[in-house]
Amino acid sequence: MSLDPATVRRIAKLARIHLDEDELPRLQKELNTILGYVEQLAEVNVEGVIPLSGGTEAAMRMREDVVSDGGYPEKILANAPDRIGNFFAVPKVVE
Repeated sequence: MSLDPATVRRIAKLARIHLDEDELPRLQKELNTILGYVEQLAEVNVEGVIPLSGGTEAAMRMREDVVSDGGYPEKILANAPDRIGNFFAVPKVVE
């Protein structure tokens, strides 16, 4: 499918986009490229793929809720501007 200049003008008007005449060829090319990508999707074989109507049908895998320190304080503090032991050192803010 290829869009003609009149259709591009109408799309711009519906989208409330101000379009100068010198911008028309660029926008026409961009829209035609996008439509070309959409047409490529029609060629994908989806035989046997069950349609998904939403993400709510998928169950999240649960993991054990365990508190940990991450196990690698050196990596965590590697870019800290200042540190004391395995902790970030920050300026005193309460007097």
